[in-house]
Amino acid sequence: MDLQKKYRMRVESCIGTIIDVHKSVKVPHDKGTLLTQFENLRKAIDHMDMSQVSERDIAMVEQATNTLLGEFRSVFETGGGSPVYRKQAH
Repeated sequence: MDLQKKYRMRVESCIGTIIDVHKSVKVPHDKGTLLTQFENLRKAIDHMDMSQVSERDIAMVEQATNTLLGEFRSVFETGGGSPVYRKQAH
């Protein structure tokens, strides 16, 4: 697999994980706006020129994703969220 495909897959994985976590957490003030924005971002990734992306860019996306997921940690520790995945994906 070439580097550009790997980059695209890593970014898509981050976005997909965020969407899946968001769906499992009940956010009272969000009327689906955030979810819609991430769905639009997922679609936009298909049109990105990944030749313009560096390993550093991908690492920043992954770090931002990890930071965001860390913000959800307390929700899952207190039982405020449902399981994100029913079974292991890989």
